[in-house]
This record gives sequence, C-alpha cells and structure tokens, in this order.
Amino acid sequence: MHPIIHLIGLPTDQNSSFERGAALAPPAIRAALWSDRGNLSAQSGLEIGADIALKDIGDVPLSDVDCATDDALIIQAVTESVDADAIPLLLGGDHAVSYPIVAALAARHGPLNILHFDAHPDLYADFEGNPRSHASPFARILEGGHAKRIVQVGIRTLNQHCREQAARYDVEILPILDFDLEMVPILDGPLYISIDLDGIDPSEAPGVAHPEPGGLTVREVLSIIAKQRARIVGADIVELNPTRDINDITAIVAAKLVREIAAQMHQNYDNL
Repeated sequence: MHPIIHLIGLPTDQNSSFERGAALAPPAIRAALWSDRGNLSAQSGLEIGADIALKDIGDVPLSDVDCATDDALIIQAVTESVDADAIPLLLGGDHAVSYPIVAALAARHGPLNILHFDAHPDLYADFEGNPRSHASPFARILEGGHAKRIVQVGIRTLNQHCREQAARYDVEILPILDFDLEMVPILDGPLYISIDLDGIDPSEAPGVAHPEPGGLTVREVLSIIAKQRARIVGADIVELNPTRDINDITAIVAAKLVREIAAQMHQNYDNL
C-alpha cells in the first residue's frame, strides 16, 4: 500500500519569544515547493505526483492570538487527516505547534518516538512566563505522556535548566561537538520527525529568528532521515522566518525537506 500525505500549513507565531515572522512561512515553502526552479523528485528518485501522493490541504485558519483555540484547531486538522487514512506533514509556524500535533497523533497511535532536529532543545518548563512558548513544546509533550523516546540532533545551546530537563525526562541529546552520523539511532515506530530549520547551520538556512552557528548541514539532515526505516506517522517543518531569508534559500531548503520526508513516508509506510 502507498499512503496519501496531507500537506497542512499552520500560520502562527504567537508563541515566538524573540521576533515574529514564522507565521508567514507556509506560503513561502509552498512557493518554493511548486516553483519551476526545481522539480518534485526526491533524492531516491521518487516523485511527488507520479509516485508520492501528496495533497495540499491548505492552511488551518488559526487566530494567531488565542493559543487554546488554535491548539484545538490544529488537533482537529491532524485528527481529520488521520481519520482520512492520510499522514500529516505540517508546515509551521513556530515550534510551539509540535505540541498539539504530537498530542493528536499520540491519541491515535500511542506514545511516539520522535526524531527532533534543532539548535535548541525546546525543553523549558516555562520560558518567559509562557509555558506554551516555542522554547517549551517538548516539555509539554513529555508531561502529557505523548512520547516514549525523543532523540535530539543538532543541539548547541544546552543551558543548565534544559540539561536538567533532559535528564528528568530521559531525552537523548546527541552532542554537536564531534558529531558523527553514526551517532543517530534508527528509531522504532510510530515515528514522528520534527525539523526546526535553525538546527541547520545558518550558512545554509539563514531565514530563522534564532540563527546559531556551528549547525548541521542539509546533507547530514537528509542522510539521517534516509536511514530511518520505521513508519512515519507525521512530521513538521518549523521556524522559517521569511522576513530574514536571503534569496529564498531557507524556503528552498524547507521545500527540499518536504520532498524528502514525503518520500520517506512513502517508502516506510508498510513498516512497523
């Protein structure tokens, strides 16, 4: 069997902590994805439209001011996608959206294994008085019992508080110092992939609100995704800030990630 993949935009950045702009990302990613500058093939040769069934559902009509209401809308959109026997691939938005997405998927699949790419661990118990901050989604996910394992790749801003949070919740953080691809495990399913674009080095993905030098290359991210074999039940690509992008470079990277994740969803669909 081959899956249908739903591309769903989440235009919100109300939980951004430094500067807003990520709410503008979904149309920027779509423009790069469908642009005639490139084509719709993944590195495996699988092609959206010919091999991969990807349906663009459009953007969820979020208020971007009422987090509780928007969480409910995100949960509804993800649940409707799963009810249609599709796999949701979501375009943020800031990273706060991962919490309702994972909560909705865990309600259907049970606790997930999560592969998380980021410069930051996003484990704050409460960042600047906002427990729903984009710096806190994985703390909320773990508190809710929605994850059985989280592996974080690319982290290079680990402070004492987040180190304590990681130890508290048994989060596996792979050190960026002396990083090697062999460090990244092949996770069991159900697998969720969350990509914060600032996990990639700003020389390759400058259009983010919190650029952090010394990050992953796009090639490393793609290689890590390509070696995963479990069924992928959902994914997000978040934190593109088009107001900071240069020549649409980061939007093009995000579109590449859409193609490659969709291809991996297609390839892994029959696996457990």
